[in-house]
Parts: sequence; structure tokens; C-alpha cells
Amino acid sequence: MHLYFKPGACSLAARIVLTELNVPFEATQVDTKTGLTAAGADYRSINPRGYVPALVLQDGTVITENPAILQYIADRHGDEAQQPAAGTLDRARLHEALNFVSSELHKAFSPYFGERPLSQTEKEAAEAVLARRIGDVASMLADGRSFVLGETYSVADAYLFVVLNWARFVGLDLSRWPQVERYVSSMASRPAVRKAMADEGLIEKAAA
Repeated sequence: MHLYFKPGACSLAARIVLTELNVPFEATQVDTKTGLTAAGADYRSINPRGYVPALVLQDGTVITENPAILQYIADRHGDEAQQPAAGTLDRARLHEALNFVSSELHKAFSPYFGERPLSQTEKEAAEAVLARRIGDVASMLADGRSFVLGETYSVADAYLFVVLNWARFVGLDLSRWPQVERYVSSMASRPAVRKAMADEGLIEKAAA
């Protein structure tokens, strides 16, 4: 497998899952602004949409979009702890969580990563939307569960953690949502998460 990634971007979720499952893979960094890989190749020849992640299989098949990539990895290399069986309520809940993170929470962070600084009005509007979506996560965790599906870690947790962790890059204090802050802290302590973050230069390797 070959993962195309951008450090700290949502592609980190796929690296976390691959690391958790001890799946051998290669990784190539992408500059999504220039559309070039670290070696100067045209990334759009891999993923015409130009964003990460992209996962290239051994036969050259390319999979894009985080929910699809995470579920494919879990189906091929994981077990029901990573991805519940098809047709179960837990599988539906997993899809529910992955789609929420992809279409709502991820999107709520998008204004902060634009090409120009936000005006004060834009910043206030973005903060209101983001606070609402993080509040949704707090409601999800309000019963004290450790993970999205309860007490069982799944691929949805890798994606949710990566996106929530962006709060520290945009200066958002998660202490307003104690359940969310605890969740992020707990996920950040997982060995596979620390290794994946260290491999992308997000934390010191000595701390991984």
C-alpha cells in the first residue's frame, strides 16, 4: 500500500489506522497547493481532485476519501473491533460517525485553513459553527463512553481525533467541552497515534 499524505491533514487518520493494524505501507508527502509530491511528481495523476488522502493498492488501484479508505483498511486488515460487521447497528453507527466527521466537523474547520486570514466577522461566524459541531461531539460522548462506539475503538476514532486535534492549531480551547478534551487527550496517548504523529513531524520522535 502507498499512502499519499499531507502532515497533520485528515490523511493522518489513515496513517493511524495502518499503524494500529501493523499494515506495511509506504508514504509520500504531497503539497496540495502546488499539486506536487515531495519528489516533484504530479499528484493529480494519482488523485485528480488534488487533495489527500489517496491510498494506492498493490495492483495500482487508487482509493480516495477518508471514510472509504478507513473502512477498506479495516475490512482487509482489521476485525470487528476496528469495523463492526455489515448489517449491524454498530456498523450503521460507524457510518453515521464517519459521515458526520467528514461532512460537518471537518467542514467546520475549513474556514481556518483558507488562503487568507479571516476577518473578525468571518472568524466569529466560523467559531460559532465550529462550537456547535464540537458541541455535537460532546453530546456523543456525554454518557462517558471512551470511543465513538462505546468502549470499543474503531476507525471512526482515528478520523475524529485527527479533526478535533486541529483545535490546537486554530487556537480553540477544548476545555469548554470537558468530555471532548478528555477524549482527545486519551486518543493522543495511544502508541499508534503517537507514532503516526511523530512520523509526520507533528511531535518529537522521542516523545512517541
